[in-house]
Amino acid sequence: MLDAVLNFLSNGITHAGWLSMLIYMLVMTQLTIFTVTLYLHRCQTHRGVDLHPVVSHFFRFWGWLTTGMVTKEWVAVHRKHHAKVETEEDPHSPQIYGIKKVFWDGVSLYRDASEVKEDLEKYGRGTPDDWLERNVYGAHPYWGPALMLVISFALFGVIGAALWAVQMMWIPFWAAGFVNGIGHWWGYRNFESADTATNLIPWGFWIGGEELHNNHHAFPSSAKFALRKWEFDIGWAAICVLRAVGLAKVLRVAPSLDVRPNVHLPDAETLKGVLTHRFQAMTDYYRNVIIPTMRDEAQHAGENIKSVPRRMRRALADGGRWLDSEGRDRMQAVLAKRPTLSTVCDFRARLAALMEQRGADQALKGLQQWIAEAEQSGIRSLQEFASRLKSYSVANA
Repeated sequence: MLDAVLNFLSNGITHAGWLSMLIYMLVMTQLTIFTVTLYLHRCQTHRGVDLHPVVSHFFRFWGWLTTGMVTKEWVAVHRKHHAKVETEEDPHSPQIYGIKKVFWDGVSLYRDASEVKEDLEKYGRGTPDDWLERNVYGAHPYWGPALMLVISFALFGVIGAALWAVQMMWIPFWAAGFVNGIGHWWGYRNFESADTATNLIPWGFWIGGEELHNNHHAFPSSAKFALRKWEFDIGWAAICVLRAVGLAKVLRVAPSLDVRPNVHLPDAETLKGVLTHRFQAMTDYYRNVIIPTMRDEAQHAGENIKSVPRRMRRALADGGRWLDSEGRDRMQAVLAKRPTLSTVCDFRARLAALMEQRGADQALKGLQQWIAEAEQSGIRSLQEFASRLKSYSVANA
């Protein structure tokens, strides 16, 4: 009898080897990642995809079992993050709390934000409110992880408790810490969005495609996060499989940019294209106007473009939005020595302000004037950008 008990404690009912336990761990954690990215994020929060009720409820159950997260709370916290991004009200911005706090203690920031009842009612609308949510998933969120501990222990014995602990840490580390922290601190950017979101790597395998965080912030309601030919989003691949078998319906994906030929005067279609692809436009402006101008002025001064510090070069991409007062003073000192660069940065600021104007007629007149002045500026890179910008439109799906 004692031997049987010791055997159970050591091996559980499966007597699984290390390879089997590793495969089990990877399958379980990836299912949890898919629960977050497909169900909580793309379906419930942003309504980019509609999952079949059977799939939705499986993910809702799995999230309760493996994380104890409540759908309404997760959705509310993430919607507030988008609404108040990089401000004092952002639940988990590294700009506000610092990268160390968000990376290592992001779970406590999430917990604090999820306890604000006013935000739950404001940002958590439309999430499940059935009997199970009110009496099980939402009322007893920690029953799920407790049940998961019993299951893991029964399957693998004492080592199952260790596997359970890793599973419980998976989302707090990769989502609350890694994506919310590193995803707003380091990486590459396809779009100069009005935040610090970055793409961590172009191949989103490990955490469901959430690696493509800058793409997501540029087009939050898109069910597809990969927006460049070389990028891959495993979450989108899963959605395509579900759609093929009738278990998912894609509601929205990021619109494509079309550049029409022979457009002489910006029209309503131009304005729609510019506003829809505003982040693409600002990215193009930085790469095709500001960078070449910096390079030309550096060459004329017998310098290298690297004479402008890298942080300052990046600040010129967003108008110095994230610089402190001392940093802005340094940026102005750089611009004062480079008159052409100062001019194109002024044009950038005017274009950014134009995109925030209300009223289509006023915005269109402002865009037409901006393009006319850019084409008469005598700055070749700016003229070429303006010529392309007036041809913007939204491609037909």
